Amino acid sequence: MNQYETVFILTPVLSDDQMKEAVEKFKKVLTDGGAEILNEELWGLKKLAYPIDKKSTGFYVMVEFKADPTLISKLEVNYRRDERVLRYLTVKNEKYAAEYAEKRRNKKANANKED
Repeated sequence: MNQYETVFILTPVLSDDQMKEAVEKFKKVLTDGGAEILNEELWGLKKLAYPIDKKSTGFYVMVEFKADPTLISKLEVNYRRDERVLRYLTVKNEKYAAEYAEKRRNKKANANKED
């Protein structure tokens, strides 16, 4: 199993419930395919670098997971079929990127414990 990181941008016209429903849908695709979700970050509503479908903002979501390479094509087909997704990118983390992501998660978890 390889470690992956996927970032997708959802259309800004969604309510919070609709956005969370979309995120859960994609997480379910991953878990049904046997993936282990390591981390999920909702980055919130951000300005896009350029307009996409006449929209200048979008909800950014990042999910880190471990999965078989065959699951990636299934996930990306689901992204393409969902009209709520403006853009997506899935990358395989090589060894050093995976170590950095783990350090970042641990640092974030320690910061949350101190609060």
